Amino acid sequence: MRRYWLLLLLLLTVPLSATPPLRVGMELNYPPFEMVCNDGSACGISVDIAKALGKYLGRDVEIQNISFVGLIPALKTGKVDLVISSLSITDERRCAIAFSEPYATAQLAMLVSSKSTLQNIAEADNAGRVIAVKSGTSGELYARNHLKRATVRVFDQEATCVLEVIQGKADAFLYDQLSVYTQSKRHPTTTRALLTPISTEHWSIGIRKGNTALLDSVNAFIEEFKAEGGFQHLADQYLSEQQKAFKKLGLHFIF
Repeated sequence: MRRYWLLLLLLLTVPLSATPPLRVGMELNYPPFEMVCNDGSACGISVDIAKALGKYLGRDVEIQNISFVGLIPALKTGKVDLVISSLSITDERRCAIAFSEPYATAQLAMLVSSKSTLQNIAEADNAGRVIAVKSGTSGELYARNHLKRATVRVFDQEATCVLEVIQGKADAFLYDQLSVYTQSKRHPTTTRALLTPISTEHWSIGIRKGNTALLDSVNAFIEEFKAEGGFQHLADQYLSEQQKAFKKLGLHFIF
């Protein structure tokens, strides 16, 4: 009988349903935004944003490493609750998912092979030009819509696209301005950066359609985090050198 009462007491003191963790999808292959650290843990700007959001919501955060092209399907099927993966807002994606208010502004640019004579995006749309893009990115979308005469080669990884440019197999890699700048500094003898903005896009948090309560909470978090200097703090922590360089070049910085 005593055992029965102890069991009953235990059931009464344990909540019937604990708050589930916030499952956040991202591709951990885009440093310094989404990456795997030396100890094997997820880290980077987007990871820190996810953790700050979890704290704001009072929920633990569970990061799920998913290929970029698989993020929206994972969100739609309920595998994850949110996508925080440097995800640009596009009309095509709006048909599939909902977006929070933007938290960053990115611009498309080109990493060009030193072996190529390419000087601008207009010259890219010519027969004989080869343009590398990463699958599922806004760079691929732009190339599909605007580069009708060039050969567009689609790869799964940023590193593969960069290698195509380094080896002269592609004239250019169409990607975000910040990454283009960073890669050009890593490979100064084999690449050059054309940083003139090709298009402007906004990064947002992806949310499953119909989940208006979570959407409202995320928007409130973004507003508060921005007002408190959270995004600027992350930029100072992870992108200090790039901020200085962009300011010197007169370019808009991402935050």
